[in-house]
This record gives sequence, C-alpha cells and structure tokens, in this order.
Amino acid sequence: MKASAFNYARAASVSEALELLQTHGERAKVLAGGQSLMPAMNLRLISPELVVDIGELAELRGIAVNGNTIRIGALTRHAELARAPEILRHVPLLAEALAHVAHPAIRNRGTLGGSLAQGDPASELPACMLALNAVVLVRGQAGERRIAAADFFTGIYETALSPQELLVAVELPGVRKNSAHFFHEFARRHGDYAITGLAAQAIVEGNILSDLRLAFFAVGDRPQLAKAAAKLVWTAVTPAALAGACSVLTDELAPHDDQQATASMRRHLAGVLLMRCVAALLGRPDFGAAA
Repeated sequence: MKASAFNYARAASVSEALELLQTHGERAKVLAGGQSLMPAMNLRLISPELVVDIGELAELRGIAVNGNTIRIGALTRHAELARAPEILRHVPLLAEALAHVAHPAIRNRGTLGGSLAQGDPASELPACMLALNAVVLVRGQAGERRIAAADFFTGIYETALSPQELLVAVELPGVRKNSAHFFHEFARRHGDYAITGLAAQAIVEGNILSDLRLAFFAVGDRPQLAKAAAKLVWTAVTPAALAGACSVLTDELAPHDDQQATASMRRHLAGVLLMRCVAALLGRPDFGAAA
C-alpha cells in the first residue's frame, strides 16, 4: 500500500515551517527523519494534505554543553547522539538506550525530536527524557514554550505539542556527583518494540539511594515515572523494602493486553526490571537474583 496523494513543502527556515503549520494546522504533518511518518502514511493510518519537510534545517541540529546543561537540537540523529562524546560524558543513560532503538538503518535517519513528537509509549527515548528530568522546547509563531518531559507525553501517540508548533530542542541536566544509571528492556528480538522497559537515573551515596527516577515504558499509554521509587530513597534497601516497592509498582501500572504480552506479564517484567535496577545501582547482585 502507498500513501494517499499529498502536497510537499521543504521549509528553508524554522519561521517558514511555522508559517506553513499555522496555515494548514492539523491537515499538515512534519517530516524530520521520516522513520515513523512515512510508514504510517504508506499504511494510510494518516493522510495529511501537506508534508512539511524540516530535514535540512541546520539550526535544529547539534549538541551544545553550557555549564551543566546539555542542549540537543531536535534534528540530531540517533546515530549522531550514540557516538557523540558529549552524550557519553554527560548523559550516558541516553547513549546506552540508543543502542536499543530499532536497527542501524533507522538510527541513521531517525531524529530525537521525531521520536519524542511521535509519543510512542513503547519507545526508549521518551522514557529517557523522563528519567533525565529533561525540558522539551517547542516553538510556535507566538514564541517558545518550555515543557517538562513529565508533562509533555499526554497519551498514546499524544503530546503537549500543538499542530502549529515545532519541537526544536531538549535540555538535559548533566551528570551529578555520585550519579548512576540503568537501562534495560525486554523484547522478543533486539530492535523490536519493547514488551517492557526501564530507564533509570539515580544518585548513590554509599549503600543509599538519595535520588531515584524510574521511567518505565511499554506498560501504559505513555512512559511513566514510578511512584514506587519513593519507597527506596533515603532508606536502607532490604529485600523487604524492595518487595514493598515492587508491590506499589504493580498497583500503579496499568498496562494493556496485546499481541505481544498480557497485562499481568508486563507487570511481572516491570517488577523484575525494578529488582535488577536496584541490584545494579547498589552493587547487590543478591537483589537481582530474586527476579
């Protein structure tokens, strides 16, 4: 199957792209890397009247470090991020997660902004934005908005981005003292959509977690910061405390059954990931052995 007929415009600037989006609104779609848009159009899941190509806008590319803030342009490709020394040094969680994103051909074309704007609940990068406490920058003709990642993802394939706005960049805080991270996902094959996944960022002080952000994905209609993390912060983590956190996690997740897994299987795998995460962060393999 091929896409329905559509008009095409290559924007020469962000301003021109915003003018086109303002004029056409929901009848237009933005083309960045095209790794999500084009398959959806070819399957006729969406049929825009106009495709606005922003792929050549150099001002939306690149990585800049300013103090303890890392700004990443929306059109920076997955493959560029994965090998960028700034990412490896300042946000290693993101670098690790990128190795799990689909396959090399897709990583060579796909962009950070495209992945976030898609809002796929099984995608790795939206969960990383939650774990890293990112800020998403979006621009419209009225100006720029700064949206916390926790507020950006609003539902399945839904975000706080309006049809008249562009996602232009994200800002991430850099690595703090004693920081540690964890990333893992369960998938039937490497590169397939995750059945359940976890991106976590923490501060470890001795055998205590003084901060812990657990961002689960593929367990609901959007990536989710687990409230269960509060059970493990500023306390001695014992097997009993870990079991209590897993119980809270099971209650707060609301996954659905689908062709890949049942809701109960996803809840179980989320608990396994939580135990493995804490085991890795604290250097306690006995915790993970119970998973």
